[in-house]
Amino acid sequence: MKNYTWSIVIGLSFIIGVYIASNAFIHRHKDTETIHVKGLSQRNFTSDLIVWEASFTRSAPTLKLCYKQIAHDRDIVRQYLLANGVKEDEIAFMAVEAREKYRTYYDENDNYHQEFVGYILTQRFKIQSKDVEKVENISRKISELIDKGIYLSSERPKYFYTKLDELKIQMIAEATENARLRAEQIAEKSGAHLGKLKSAYLGVFQITGQYSNESYTWGGVFNTSSKEKTASVTITADFMIR
Repeated sequence: MKNYTWSIVIGLSFIIGVYIASNAFIHRHKDTETIHVKGLSQRNFTSDLIVWEASFTRSAPTLKLCYKQIAHDRDIVRQYLLANGVKEDEIAFMAVEAREKYRTYYDENDNYHQEFVGYILTQRFKIQSKDVEKVENISRKISELIDKGIYLSSERPKYFYTKLDELKIQMIAEATENARLRAEQIAEKSGAHLGKLKSAYLGVFQITGQYSNESYTWGGVFNTSSKEKTASVTITADFMIR
């Protein structure tokens, strides 16, 4: 009788053990089930920093004379910028670039020749300011300097945003929340319950001009030609379901 009772105990223990192990396997398997979603955040913003670059040149037979002329033009340009509201610390003049100037010709025997005739100096300058509208206006009417006898070449202004890091942090949170909302909708429609975030991958930030046809790239777009911009970022996330 004792042996029979002991056999029953052992049998029940085995059955209970199998049940517990099976149940643990089932739950463990369920915990590995996930929902794979992408979250998106987009923000429109206006640039608050402008960088504008331009240059002017002078040519003369001697280097000394050429430097004297370029220095004279630099003073005119500086005074013009200051008179139009640009601050001294917003103006940066780069090092003067110098190159030799040659005249090419063919002689009576059709031989090619180069004759040294002097030097060409180029002075580049850059304006960096948070007064975007002011610098925009100056860049548009820069032909006034040409009327003063200065041969000036202007580049298109570039636009930046000084609070971009703060914006990125906000957008990452928004993209993550957007991913969670999408995962909740999927889980609800499938009769499951959404669990914890298992993993997440941050996509690259794309900054394009508003209403532009710029294409996204794997490395990310960083538009500098438009004052009005659109930033976007995606989050790829895996959520546990149960």
